[in-house]
Parts: sequence; structure tokens; C-alpha cells
Amino acid sequence: AIAKDATLSRCKIIAEPWDCGGLYLVGSFPNWDRWAEWNGKYRDDLRRFIKGDPGMKGAFATRVSGSADLYRKNKRKPYHSVNFVIAHDGFTLRDLVSYNFKHNEANGEGGNDGSNDNFSWNCGFEGETDNVDIIALRFRQMKNFHLALMVSQGVPMMLMGDEYGHTRYGNNNSYGHDTALNNFQWQQLNARKSDHFRFFSEVIHYRQKHRVFSHENFLDRSDVTWHEDNWDNPDSKFLAFTLHDKGGGEIYLAFNAHDFFVKVSIPPAPPKRRWFRVVDTNLASPDDFVGEGVPGIGSTYNVAPYSSILLEAK
Repeated sequence: AIAKDATLSRCKIIAEPWDCGGLYLVGSFPNWDRWAEWNGKYRDDLRRFIKGDPGMKGAFATRVSGSADLYRKNKRKPYHSVNFVIAHDGFTLRDLVSYNFKHNEANGEGGNDGSNDNFSWNCGFEGETDNVDIIALRFRQMKNFHLALMVSQGVPMMLMGDEYGHTRYGNNNSYGHDTALNNFQWQQLNARKSDHFRFFSEVIHYRQKHRVFSHENFLDRSDVTWHEDNWDNPDSKFLAFTLHDKGGGEIYLAFNAHDFFVKVSIPPAPPKRRWFRVVDTNLASPDDFVGEGVPGIGSTYNVAPYSSILLEAK
């Protein structure tokens, strides 16, 4: 009735296609070619790949390329997939990389509330820490998640607060708290304007400027080249691919979920163009994102552990 209502014919309608009783209809919600869906499989597969779970490379590739396995049916398009890593419930992005377990004691339900399937990784220590190496890894992982989200085909969705690294201290079911757990922390946003927030903002603007990240139709072989011959190896946690712009521009992306450096061969740039480094999440701000690009990219690139890069041919 909603899909066929004349008044709602120009509205965007989006389903969160699961319920408390266990019904799960991601990819199979009765959509009438109109309903978009919160893509819960995108959330889970990206979380698992970025944190380094084995055997997730193929699923990660499927999700960033638009989830054709779910939505290439009838007249549906990539934009019917609402891609997200974080939503209103569950961990914030900061907590996703800081906690292996939920910490819901403050909710008064004996820790029995909230999801246990978070696919999170604390990067080596549970909760808050002063260890500079762990803190750096956590912020790098948050940048990796954000970059993957913003280069994926489909509609990206973020949770307000992730742009400055909001924490609920491991509480993944905090809806009942009118406290700093849920209140937007403006002072933290201001403190991170020049680094973490800057990266998040610039990557969003970069997506908006490059149509190659928002194809109307699902990708075909002329749209993407996967630099991969190791799909079936569950221990392989590195993926690189090139997105092709019909105007001659190309964007090369590589995601390294290993705990070691990967020296990767960079494909030749198109004629009369050369590669510029726009993103390397392993670098400190402002070098982690340089909008005009940094020249001098050679035939190989040493991609750091738990990091990602974006090169643009110009």
C-alpha cells in the first residue's frame, strides 16, 4: 500500500528489513521496485573484512561494488542498497574498534540486553587506553571503514558523532540514557576538526565530486578491474581494484587487512595521465588525505598493515 500510494509516489522509502522476532529480509524485502533497504549484510561483511577475519575478501568486493547478489533483481538498482557500518543502535564506530564485548551494565538489565554479534575488534586492548600505538591503530581502522563506505556503490549512511569518534564506552544498547553516552559532544568535534573530522569530511566531498562511486547501474567489466588472482585463499586479506571513469579518469583502491606490509604492483596509468596519491590512511593528518593528490607514485606501493590507499589518475 505504501509503495503504490499516489501521495508517496515521489518519496524515498527505506526499510530496515528485520525485526525483533528474527525475521531477516535483507535483499528479499517486498520492494515493488521502490523500497530501498538498510543493508545489514554490508555492515557485517565490511566489519569482518576490515578487522581481518579470514575468507572475507570476496564478500567485501561484492559489498563495495553494490551488492548485486541482493539487489540485481527486477528493476532494482545499486542505490536500493543503503550501505552502513554503524547505525543508531549497536556500537559507535569508535567503540567498534575499541571493544570486543558489549558493556551494558549501566542499562540495568544485567548485561542481557543488546547484541552479542558485533564483529568488533579492540585493536589489542579492551576499552580506553593511553597506548599510543593502539590509539593510532584505532583511528586508522575508523578511517579504513569510512573510506570503504564512501567508495562503495549504493547510498552511504553514517551515524552522527562518528565524524569525531564518539564513544559510548562499549554500551551497544544505550537508547535509554539522556547523558554524554548519547549527547553530541561538540567540544570533541572542535578538538578533532583538523585531523579525524577533516579526513571524514574531505572523503565525503571527494565522493560527491566523483560519479564513479555512484553508478546508476550495477558494475560490469568496463567499470571495474579487480587486481586479484587469489579469491579462494581464505588467508588473503588484501584487495585492490581500479574503478574506470568513462571520461578517461581512473581511481585505484587497495585495502590491506593484514598485520604486515603488502608491496603491491600499481597498474599503468591511462595514456597521458599519471597516478596521484589522494588517501593513505596510515599517514598522519593532513597527509592522510590530499585532495589535489601527491605525485611521484612508482610502479609499486608499500601498503601498511591495517590501512588503505586511494590513487587518482590525472
